[in-house]
Amino acid sequence: MWMAHSRSPYGARRLALACFALLLVALFLLPSQIQGLLQYLDGPVGYVVRIPLEAIASIDAGIADRWEQYVALQGVREENQQLRKEIEWLRGQHSQLRESVAATERLTALLQFKEQALPTMVAAQVIGRDATNRYRAIILNKGESDGIKPDMGVVTPAGVVGRVVKTTGASSVVLLVTDPSNAIAGLIQRTRDEGVVEGTQQGLAQMKYIPLLSTVRDGDRVVTSGLVGDFPRGLVIGTITRIDKQEGALFQSAELMPEVDIGRVEEVLVIQTSYGQSTKAGAGADLLGKPSP
Repeated sequence: MWMAHSRSPYGARRLALACFALLLVALFLLPSQIQGLLQYLDGPVGYVVRIPLEAIASIDAGIADRWEQYVALQGVREENQQLRKEIEWLRGQHSQLRESVAATERLTALLQFKEQALPTMVAAQVIGRDATNRYRAIILNKGESDGIKPDMGVVTPAGVVGRVVKTTGASSVVLLVTDPSNAIAGLIQRTRDEGVVEGTQQGLAQMKYIPLLSTVRDGDRVVTSGLVGDFPRGLVIGTITRIDKQEGALFQSAELMPEVDIGRVEEVLVIQTSYGQSTKAGAGADLLGKPSP
Protein backbone atom coordinates (compact mmCIF):
# COMPACT_ATOMS: atom_id res chain seq x y z
CA MET A 1 0.00 0.00 0.00
CA TRP A 2 2.75 2.39 0.81
CA MET A 3 4.50 1.73 -2.49
CA ALA A 4 1.36 2.24 -4.57
CA HIS A 5 0.53 5.44 -2.69
CA SER A 6 4.02 6.86 -3.24
CA ARG A 7 3.95 6.23 -7.02
CA SER A 8 0.59 7.90 -7.56
CA PRO A 9 1.78 11.53 -7.27
CA TYR A 10 4.79 10.75 -9.47
CA GLY A 11 2.62 9.27 -12.23
CA ALA A 12 0.23 12.21 -12.00
CA ARG A 13 3.09 14.66 -12.50
CA ARG A 14 4.32 12.77 -15.53
CA LEU A 15 0.84 12.79 -17.00
CA ALA A 16 0.48 16.52 -16.37
CA LEU A 17 3.86 17.26 -18.00
CA ALA A 18 2.96 15.16 -21.02
CA CYS A 19 -0.34 16.96 -21.44
CA PHE A 20 1.37 20.33 -21.10
CA ALA A 21 3.97 19.34 -23.72
CA LEU A 22 1.24 18.23 -26.10
CA LEU A 23 -0.55 21.51 -25.54
CA LEU A 24 2.61 23.49 -26.33
CA VAL A 25 3.21 21.47 -29.49
CA ALA A 26 -0.35 22.10 -30.56
CA LEU A 27 0.02 25.78 -29.79
CA PHE A 28 3.16 26.07 -31.95
CA LEU A 29 1.96 23.94 -34.83
CA LEU A 30 -1.65 25.06 -35.01
CA PRO A 31 -1.86 28.39 -33.21
CA SER A 32 -4.66 29.89 -35.28
CA GLN A 33 -6.83 26.73 -35.08
CA ILE A 34 -6.30 26.28 -31.32
CA GLN A 35 -7.01 29.95 -30.72
CA GLY A 36 -10.34 29.64 -32.56
CA LEU A 37 -11.22 26.60 -30.43
CA LEU A 38 -10.29 28.18 -27.11
CA GLN A 39 -11.99 31.51 -27.76
CA TYR A 40 -15.23 29.82 -26.61
CA LEU A 41 -13.71 28.72 -23.32
CA ASP A 42 -14.68 30.78 -20.37
CA GLY A 43 -13.22 31.25 -16.99
CA PRO A 44 -9.68 31.39 -15.71
CA VAL A 45 -8.39 28.48 -17.86
CA GLY A 46 -9.45 30.07 -21.12
CA TYR A 47 -8.01 33.44 -20.09
CA VAL A 48 -4.69 31.97 -19.02
CA VAL A 49 -4.32 29.85 -22.14
CA ARG A 50 -5.45 32.66 -24.49
CA ILE A 51 -2.59 35.01 -23.53
CA PRO A 52 0.34 32.77 -24.61
CA LEU A 53 -1.69 31.59 -27.58
CA GLU A 54 -2.17 35.13 -28.85
CA ALA A 55 1.52 35.84 -28.35
CA ILE A 56 2.49 32.74 -30.31
CA ALA A 57 0.02 33.57 -33.07
CA SER A 58 1.48 37.06 -33.30
CA ILE A 59 5.00 35.66 -33.53
CA ASP A 60 3.91 33.23 -36.21
CA ALA A 61 2.29 36.02 -38.22
CA GLY A 62 5.43 38.15 -37.84
CA ILE A 63 7.64 35.30 -39.04
CA ALA A 64 5.39 34.71 -42.05
CA ASP A 65 5.44 38.42 -42.88
CA ARG A 66 9.25 38.57 -42.58
CA TRP A 67 9.57 35.55 -44.83
CA GLU A 68 7.39 37.12 -47.48
CA GLN A 69 9.46 40.31 -47.27
CA TYR A 70 12.68 38.29 -47.63
CA VAL A 71 11.37 36.48 -50.71
CA ALA A 72 10.28 39.82 -52.20
CA LEU A 73 13.69 41.36 -51.47
CA GLN A 74 15.45 38.45 -53.18
CA GLY A 75 13.42 39.16 -56.30
CA VAL A 76 14.23 42.87 -56.14
CA ARG A 77 17.94 42.10 -55.70
CA GLU A 78 18.02 39.89 -58.79
CA GLU A 79 16.14 42.55 -60.73
CA ASN A 80 18.63 45.22 -59.61
CA GLN A 81 21.57 43.10 -60.71
CA GLN A 82 19.99 42.62 -64.11
CA LEU A 83 19.33 46.36 -64.39
CA ARG A 84 22.94 47.12 -63.47
CA LYS A 85 24.16 44.85 -66.25
CA GLU A 86 21.85 46.53 -68.74
CA ILE A 87 23.01 50.00 -67.61
CA GLU A 88 26.68 49.01 -68.04
CA TRP A 89 25.94 47.69 -71.52
CA LEU A 90 24.08 50.88 -72.43
CA ARG A 91 26.97 52.99 -71.13
CA GLY A 92 29.36 51.08 -73.36
CA GLN A 93 27.08 51.58 -76.35
CA HIS A 94 26.72 55.27 -75.53
CA SER A 95 30.50 55.69 -75.36
CA GLN A 96 30.96 53.98 -78.72
CA LEU A 97 28.23 56.09 -80.30
CA ARG A 98 29.78 59.30 -78.94
CA GLU A 99 33.14 58.29 -80.37
CA SER A 100 31.54 57.50 -83.74
CA VAL A 101 29.74 60.85 -83.76
CA ALA A 102 32.94 62.70 -82.87
CA ALA A 103 34.87 60.91 -85.62
CA THR A 104 32.11 61.65 -88.11
CA GLU A 105 32.13 65.34 -87.18
CA ARG A 106 35.91 65.54 -87.56
CA LEU A 107 35.88 63.80 -90.92
CA THR A 108 33.01 66.00 -92.11
CA ALA A 109 34.98 69.11 -91.15
CA LEU A 110 38.02 67.77 -93.00
CA LEU A 111 36.02 67.10 -96.16
CA GLN A 112 34.37 70.53 -96.03
CA PHE A 113 37.75 72.19 -95.56
CA LYS A 114 39.19 70.17 -98.41
CA GLU A 115 36.38 71.23 -100.76
CA GLN A 116 36.64 74.88 -99.79
CA ALA A 117 40.43 75.15 -99.77
CA LEU A 118 42.41 72.93 -102.11
CA PRO A 119 41.32 69.98 -104.25
CA THR A 120 44.77 68.35 -104.05
CA MET A 121 44.66 67.05 -100.48
CA VAL A 122 44.75 63.54 -99.07
CA ALA A 123 42.96 62.70 -95.82
CA ALA A 124 44.90 60.50 -93.39
CA GLN A 125 44.61 59.19 -89.85
CA VAL A 126 47.20 59.39 -87.09
CA ILE A 127 48.27 55.84 -86.23
CA GLY A 128 51.31 56.55 -84.05
CA ARG A 129 53.45 59.09 -82.26
CA ASP A 130 57.18 59.27 -81.65
CA ALA A 131 57.82 57.38 -78.41
CA THR A 132 61.51 58.29 -78.04
CA ASN A 133 60.92 62.02 -77.43
CA ARG A 134 63.84 62.62 -79.79
CA TYR A 135 61.51 64.22 -82.31
CA ARG A 136 58.02 65.66 -82.09
CA ALA A 137 56.40 63.64 -84.83
CA ILE A 138 53.31 61.63 -85.74
CA ILE A 139 52.80 58.69 -88.10
CA LEU A 140 50.04 58.62 -90.72
CA ASN A 141 48.33 55.65 -92.37
CA LYS A 142 48.99 57.01 -95.88
CA GLY A 143 52.27 56.90 -97.80
CA GLU A 144 53.90 56.81 -101.21
CA SER A 145 51.20 54.60 -102.70
CA ASP A 146 48.72 57.39 -101.90
CA GLY A 147 50.85 60.05 -103.57
CA ILE A 148 52.44 61.44 -100.41
CA LYS A 149 56.05 62.62 -100.60
CA PRO A 150 58.52 64.25 -98.20
CA ASP A 151 58.17 68.02 -97.62
CA MET A 152 54.41 68.04 -98.17
CA GLY A 153 52.50 70.19 -95.69
CA VAL A 154 50.07 68.65 -93.20
CA VAL A 155 47.08 70.58 -91.83
CA THR A 156 43.68 70.33 -90.16
CA PRO A 157 40.74 72.74 -90.53
CA ALA A 158 42.13 74.56 -87.47
CA GLY A 159 45.57 75.19 -88.93
CA VAL A 160 49.07 73.88 -89.60
CA VAL A 161 50.21 70.56 -88.10
CA GLY A 162 53.63 70.02 -89.64
CA ARG A 163 55.51 68.63 -92.61
CA VAL A 164 56.09 65.16 -94.05
CA VAL A 165 59.73 64.16 -93.60
CA LYS A 166 59.72 60.43 -94.39
CA THR A 167 57.48 58.05 -96.31
CA THR A 168 57.04 54.35 -96.96
CA GLY A 169 54.59 52.61 -99.21
CA ALA A 170 51.75 52.76 -96.67
CA SER A 171 52.79 55.30 -94.01
CA SER A 172 54.33 58.73 -93.48
CA VAL A 173 56.22 60.49 -90.69
CA VAL A 174 55.18 64.09 -90.01
CA LEU A 175 57.49 66.48 -88.18
CA LEU A 176 55.26 68.72 -86.08
CA VAL A 177 55.30 72.49 -86.08
CA THR A 178 56.50 72.32 -82.45
CA ASP A 179 59.71 70.46 -83.35
CA PRO A 180 62.84 72.68 -83.24
CA SER A 181 64.15 71.24 -86.51
CA ASN A 182 61.01 72.22 -88.42
CA ALA A 183 60.58 75.68 -90.02
CA ILE A 184 57.66 77.30 -91.83
CA ALA A 185 57.49 80.70 -93.52
CA GLY A 186 55.03 82.80 -91.53
CA LEU A 187 53.22 86.10 -91.80
CA ILE A 188 51.83 88.29 -89.02
CA GLN A 189 48.33 89.07 -90.25
CA ARG A 190 47.93 92.48 -88.63
CA THR A 191 51.33 93.98 -89.42
CA ARG A 192 52.08 91.96 -92.60
CA ASP A 193 55.61 91.30 -91.32
CA GLU A 194 57.20 88.02 -92.40
CA GLY A 195 59.39 85.64 -90.50
CA VAL A 196 60.11 81.97 -89.85
CA VAL A 197 58.19 79.79 -87.41
CA GLU A 198 60.17 77.05 -85.65
CA GLY A 199 59.44 74.69 -82.77
CA THR A 200 60.88 75.12 -79.28
CA GLN A 201 62.20 72.72 -76.67
CA GLN A 202 59.16 73.51 -74.53
CA GLY A 203 56.77 72.11 -77.12
CA LEU A 204 55.55 75.48 -78.39
CA ALA A 205 56.65 77.53 -81.40
CA GLN A 206 58.48 80.78 -82.03
CA MET A 207 58.61 83.24 -84.88
CA LYS A 208 62.10 84.46 -85.71
CA TYR A 209 63.49 87.24 -87.92
CA ILE A 210 60.71 89.75 -87.20
CA PRO A 211 61.88 93.27 -88.25
CA LEU A 212 62.92 95.55 -85.37
CA LEU A 213 60.46 98.27 -86.47
CA SER A 214 57.53 95.86 -86.46
CA THR A 215 54.63 96.76 -84.12
CA VAL A 216 53.94 93.11 -83.36
CA ARG A 217 52.17 92.51 -80.04
CA ASP A 218 50.63 89.79 -77.94
CA GLY A 219 47.51 88.30 -79.49
CA ASP A 220 48.59 88.80 -83.11
CA ARG A 221 47.82 85.83 -85.32
CA VAL A 222 50.50 84.24 -87.49
CA VAL A 223 49.60 82.48 -90.75
CA THR A 224 51.55 80.82 -93.53
CA SER A 225 52.99 83.30 -96.01
CA GLY A 226 52.77 81.00 -99.03
CA LEU A 227 56.05 82.33 -100.41
CA VAL A 228 58.31 79.45 -99.43
CA GLY A 229 57.49 75.82 -98.66
CA ASP A 230 54.54 73.56 -99.29
CA PHE A 231 51.80 75.57 -97.61
CA PRO A 232 49.38 77.96 -99.32
CA ARG A 233 49.01 81.48 -97.98
CA GLY A 234 46.75 82.15 -95.02
CA LEU A 235 46.71 78.88 -93.04
CA VAL A 236 46.78 79.62 -89.31
CA ILE A 237 49.95 78.63 -87.46
CA GLY A 238 49.36 80.15 -84.03
CA THR A 239 48.91 83.22 -81.84
CA ILE A 240 51.73 85.34 -80.41
CA THR A 241 51.90 85.13 -76.61
CA ARG A 242 55.21 86.91 -75.84
CA ILE A 243 57.61 89.29 -77.62
CA ASP A 244 61.38 88.91 -77.23
CA LYS A 245 63.23 92.07 -78.22
CA GLN A 246 66.86 92.07 -77.13
CA GLU A 247 69.04 95.15 -77.14
CA GLY A 248 71.51 95.18 -80.01
CA ALA A 249 69.73 92.36 -81.88
CA LEU A 250 68.98 92.73 -85.58
CA PHE A 251 65.55 91.11 -85.34
CA GLN A 252 62.76 90.50 -82.89
CA SER A 253 61.35 87.10 -82.04
CA ALA A 254 58.02 86.06 -80.59
CA GLU A 255 56.66 83.01 -78.81
CA LEU A 256 53.61 81.36 -80.37
CA MET A 257 50.85 79.16 -79.08
CA PRO A 258 50.10 76.70 -81.92
CA GLU A 259 46.55 76.87 -83.20
CA VAL A 260 46.25 73.08 -83.47
CA ASP A 261 46.27 71.02 -80.29
CA ILE A 262 49.01 68.68 -81.50
CA GLY A 263 48.48 66.12 -78.74
CA ARG A 264 44.87 65.53 -79.78
CA VAL A 265 45.16 65.37 -83.55
CA GLU A 266 43.54 62.22 -84.97
CA GLU A 267 42.88 63.04 -88.63
CA VAL A 268 44.79 65.35 -90.96
CA LEU A 269 45.02 66.51 -94.56
CA VAL A 270 48.24 66.26 -96.57
CA ILE A 271 48.70 69.00 -99.15
CA GLN A 272 49.91 67.51 -102.43
CA THR A 273 50.18 70.74 -104.40
CA SER A 274 53.65 72.25 -104.32
CA TYR A 275 53.95 75.91 -103.33
CA GLY A 276 57.68 76.42 -103.50
CA GLN A 277 60.92 75.07 -102.16
CA SER A 278 61.17 73.29 -98.83
CA THR A 279 62.22 75.45 -95.88
CA LYS A 280 63.47 72.83 -93.42
CA ALA A 281 66.12 74.08 -91.02
CA GLY A 282 67.44 76.97 -93.12
CA ALA A 283 64.14 78.39 -94.33
CA GLY A 284 64.46 81.61 -92.36
CA ALA A 285 67.85 82.40 -93.79
CA ASP A 286 66.71 81.70 -97.36
CA LEU A 287 63.57 83.79 -96.89
CA LEU A 288 65.48 86.81 -95.66
CA GLY A 289 68.42 86.50 -98.05
CA LYS A 290 70.79 85.42 -95.26
CA PRO A 291 73.14 82.48 -95.35
CA SER A 292 72.02 79.37 -93.50
CA PRO A 293 73.77 78.81 -90.16
